[in-house]
Amino acid sequence: MNYRLTESPSPQEKDEIFRELLRYNLAHLENKDARDLAIFLEDESGNKTAGLIGDTHGNWLEVEYLWVSEKMRGRKIGTELVQKAESFAMERGCKYVFLNTFGFQAPRFYEKLGYVEKFVLKEYPVSGTRHYYTKSLVK
Repeated sequence: MNYRLTESPSPQEKDEIFRELLRYNLAHLENKDARDLAIFLEDESGNKTAGLIGDTHGNWLEVEYLWVSEKMRGRKIGTELVQKAESFAMERGCKYVFLNTFGFQAPRFYEKLGYVEKFVLKEYPVSGTRHYYTKSLVK
């Protein structure tokens, strides 16, 4: 056997490792029903001006990406996207939300929406911060 270090793994190599880890994880998770969730705001031409990407798994919604174009910021669109995702997740039986954001992105935005900071990764990637949040959807 040989260890091989590469700075440019192929998409197939990344996918192979991901598939094997997923196979292992699914054998040990009590809920295997992970489902994608995406909400887009599109203009009249079908161009995306904002969007949220995440997935639901058991009791949890994980928000992976939230983006609002520069020209659409300040109109509460980010708030609406998060609220729509939370509502949809509750319809799927989710009780909680998990997400993370860089310090230069939106920590205060999420806190205004009721998210509770659980952890801050400092000096990430060099001098910044990455913030990890959760929120209970159960009233």
